[in-house]
Amino acid sequence: MLDANLKKQLDTYLQNIVDPIEVRVSGDNSPKSAELEQLANEIAGLSPKIEAKPGKARRTPSMAVGPAGDEPRVSFAGIPLGHEFTSLVLALLQAGGHPSKADPQVLEQIRQLEGEFHFETYISLSCQNCPDVVQALNLMATLNPNITHEMIDGALFQEEVERRNVMAVPSVYLNGEHFSQGRMTLQEIVDKIDTGSAERKAAELDQREPYDMLVVGGGPAGAAAAIYAARKGIRTGLVAERFGGQVMDTVGIENFISVPYTEGPKLSAGLEQHVKEYGVDIITEQRAASIQRNQLLELELQSGATLASRSVVLATGARWRELGVPGEAEYRTKGVAYCPHCDGPFFKGKHVAVIGGGNSGIEAAIDLAGIVRHVTVLEFADTLRADEVLVRKARSMGNVDIITNAQTTAIVGDGKKVSGLHYTDRVSGESKALELAGVFVQIGLVPNTEFLRDSDVELNRMGEIEIDSRGATSLPGVFAAGDATTVPYKQIVISMGQGATAALGAFDYLIRSDIETAEEPGQATEASAA
Repeated sequence: MLDANLKKQLDTYLQNIVDPIEVRVSGDNSPKSAELEQLANEIAGLSPKIEAKPGKARRTPSMAVGPAGDEPRVSFAGIPLGHEFTSLVLALLQAGGHPSKADPQVLEQIRQLEGEFHFETYISLSCQNCPDVVQALNLMATLNPNITHEMIDGALFQEEVERRNVMAVPSVYLNGEHFSQGRMTLQEIVDKIDTGSAERKAAELDQREPYDMLVVGGGPAGAAAAIYAARKGIRTGLVAERFGGQVMDTVGIENFISVPYTEGPKLSAGLEQHVKEYGVDIITEQRAASIQRNQLLELELQSGATLASRSVVLATGARWRELGVPGEAEYRTKGVAYCPHCDGPFFKGKHVAVIGGGNSGIEAAIDLAGIVRHVTVLEFADTLRADEVLVRKARSMGNVDIITNAQTTAIVGDGKKVSGLHYTDRVSGESKALELAGVFVQIGLVPNTEFLRDSDVELNRMGEIEIDSRGATSLPGVFAAGDATTVPYKQIVISMGQGATAALGAFDYLIRSDIETAEEPGQATEASAA
């Protein structure tokens, strides 16, 4: 199953295994079981410290990984290839005693967790968000004997997926009950089950010394701003919900200059590593609540903590815009989705709709057309806004219909999952209905600036932060960059440039502030002498 190049890479990784481990395969007479057994044997053949053995799991095919002689606490129901191959490699290394690179404080927090935690995560192998959750839970199971985790490939366990009504991934269950939906970081998962952690973290943040520059946001703009600030030798902090921002939800990136192709999670990991090399104080799992100026700029976080800084760069980015129609919230993750790459496989052989005729919408339609039975694209305007090359591709596909002048008015279902949608023909005024199983919303972005509405930072009618050519906002000392601002084109490369501009603008502000402060005593002395 593994080609020569992949075996060579895997062999290099497996050299890091310290202690013997076992890979237990539970199978039946199915072709998938034979594939998984072959994969296990090939992996075992690459290291004398790995032994492949038969297992007795309730789900087949499945593979359990653990230290030799111990009952394994990490398992994969399905064949962990695609995006999950990395999860398998990490599970092998961690079971074999190779240390994790996660924050030591978080690792100790996991070891101290009390109680029984049995996690199950439903994934699709095409989901770029799923490995983060799988790898986090695998690590937790490796560190704490009271925790187990099983990755479940929804495509192989369709009956189970339908019984639990799983229509979006990653979908996590804890002790048989739904625990979470969508991407979560290791810290977020730990904090959710360690109920006192949020208060402890807020109290610790309140004690942080003031920064020279505080960057709010961990996407391309925020990373660039933090790097440029730290290179100036000033005390720099970066606070964000997660590193990477919306880039983490982007699959293929083909317009990042000098890099013909990369993927969002890979680019995000590179951004984080680059920022860490400059000693930036990185604070994640935190969301901004307000900003105001007293003697210093004070950023209040939703956790209740407050961070102070002489200057601030706002790079809070944007998120997917919602339709705002009846049924959308009710059926989110039950047929209403925003990531075709993640959730598309759950609609195999079914009819789905894509709302939006821009590049995101047409790209989603093209991707989905290879999985589902039929795709209907609904565009509010009278023409599509996508690039012509994408439009031609979509129109050439036999299972894609495109309807313009269509205003979606409601998403309907049976209480458990989507069964259709209603829309109005904007030319005739006629109300129409479509029977379908899923709705993928792709109608653009909305800036993450709600926390600024009652501040002195001026926003435009779209909620974007008004900035000048240096990235300065209406509040002295506060600068902004990226998709949250009035910069017209929302592109990764533009956000990076704007992040650098905002950091340089903020640094220039700090220099001028220092000069003005230094001059004040001298001016007073001269006035007194006169």
